[in-house]
Amino acid sequence: MTAPHESSPATTADDPVALSPTGVAGETPGPPGELGGSDPGLPLPADLPAPEALVEKMLQAYPSKVARRRRQHLKANDPESPPPIQANSRTVPGIITQRGCCYAGCKGVVLGPVPDIVHLVHGPVGCSYYSWLTRRNQNRPAEGIANYGAYCFTTDLTEEEIIFGGEKKLAAAIREAYELFHPRAIAVFSTCPVGLIGDDVHAVARAMRKELDVNVFGFSCEGYKGVSQSAGHHIANNGLFTHVVGTEEPEGPYTGHPFRINVLGEYNIGGDAFVIDDLLERCGIELVATFSGNTNYGELAQAHTADLNVVMCHRSINYMAEMMEEKYGIPWLKINFLGAEATAKSLRRIAHFFGDADLIARVEAVIAQETAMIAAEREEIRSRCEGKLVMLYVGGSRAHHYQQLFADIGMPAVSAGYEFAHRDDYEGREVIGSIRVDADTRNIEELTVEPDPVRHQPRRTSQELAALHAKGLTTHDYDGMMRDMASGALIIDDISHHELQTLIEAYSPALVCSGIKDKYVVEKMGVPCKQLHNYDYGGPYAGFSGALTFYREIDRMLDLQVYRYVRPPWVDEPLDVPG
Repeated sequence: MTAPHESSPATTADDPVALSPTGVAGETPGPPGELGGSDPGLPLPADLPAPEALVEKMLQAYPSKVARRRRQHLKANDPESPPPIQANSRTVPGIITQRGCCYAGCKGVVLGPVPDIVHLVHGPVGCSYYSWLTRRNQNRPAEGIANYGAYCFTTDLTEEEIIFGGEKKLAAAIREAYELFHPRAIAVFSTCPVGLIGDDVHAVARAMRKELDVNVFGFSCEGYKGVSQSAGHHIANNGLFTHVVGTEEPEGPYTGHPFRINVLGEYNIGGDAFVIDDLLERCGIELVATFSGNTNYGELAQAHTADLNVVMCHRSINYMAEMMEEKYGIPWLKINFLGAEATAKSLRRIAHFFGDADLIARVEAVIAQETAMIAAEREEIRSRCEGKLVMLYVGGSRAHHYQQLFADIGMPAVSAGYEFAHRDDYEGREVIGSIRVDADTRNIEELTVEPDPVRHQPRRTSQELAALHAKGLTTHDYDGMMRDMASGALIIDDISHHELQTLIEAYSPALVCSGIKDKYVVEKMGVPCKQLHNYDYGGPYAGFSGALTFYREIDRMLDLQVYRYVRPPWVDEPLDVPG
């Protein structure tokens, strides 16, 4: 059978006129910056405290050795030349961190949203309960697709198995799950005790795969592995790539759709993927698979047939993008569907990658329609929010992406940081070669990936990619967060509660965005906190309609009077409450 991507236009060296000298069939794009390059953050007020002085103030509370270590994680931003920042290193014992564990990153983030895989947690019941629908990953399974999202599967290890081993109990649990549900796949996730006692989940998975004739695969994602949940993302990517991606081919004749993509790093928190799916469909772009929100096992297994990967959360899924490009020849683009301007730019990048004039026109029509729908209310909200400061300390790429939503309504980010980033998430991928590999990183397996002898076919020639790059449409690249933030903004990796309190006292931000671990700590300081890990009860925030939902929620939060009744610990004056 002919490989699906061979039907796509402008993919072979025998068609030199498929792309114009600008890399696009037909008209060139609009104003510079619509397809590539960084967008400097909104300028900060001139009367803010000097960032260097704030760094020194934060470090004063630490012992000298701890202060030396933390200093490398706190940087005053320079978007033109991002300063080197320390990241992906162990949190100092005694400092309260927002981080999660390796198991949370593997099961809770990357694999957990897939509804028709039985996710079997090998460990005590507490770890299983933690991961049971806590992230609000939503699904709308198609007819015939099972949804096990409401179930909590665990081997429920007890003291007896901790002493004598739990492999027999794991095998029995896999058999039971198969007999009850007959799923297409069973994934086994190791928790901390499993690694400590030495249970071989991979050996059990291989035996069960042979016995039951179903895809059973395991993950050595013990919570203590690595320095944060980032290790779990890497392990999950490796397992999905090895055991799922490329294991199935489309049934029946291929439709020949010319614009087929995968969306990587979108987990459908609060329904974001529903909005993205609708936008892509209206633009005439076929979605093969999403990694891994609102998707299913079969879509992931056939993801190698797409012509382009677009990456939302760089940290959690860049490994998959790299490996799929190496094995199958699928290039990847960094995009962001959070924020009206960011969504428009991302849709344009996808359309111009394919270089089809009709697709480009259709995308522009959708952008114009959606922009007109939100324009008036967005400007009204902006009139009330403009100039108010926001701080963001959120995992994944959210501390970066959500700055675009705030920029839409005129709110500059005075400080931001990630929980579990690597240096390239801050400074851009150009620094990857200079990152020191430590023992914690070596603990994570690096797969050796080679081109598939049958299915590897570059979707773009080197000449076509060069033409795209010349107009700013870079593939295989990410500029990082620092280049999209204002000069002098404070970048803080793995922020502590002490540092957070110091910044709130100094900046008096209108809003802080963070996770559940410090949401209420922030609010007790008299500052509203937008919880962006699972949106509390909000969302979706993706696309144009989601952006409008977000603007409205921020507008309401900033107008709440309840925070007038909260007195932070550094304020001595009595409450000034009417009546």
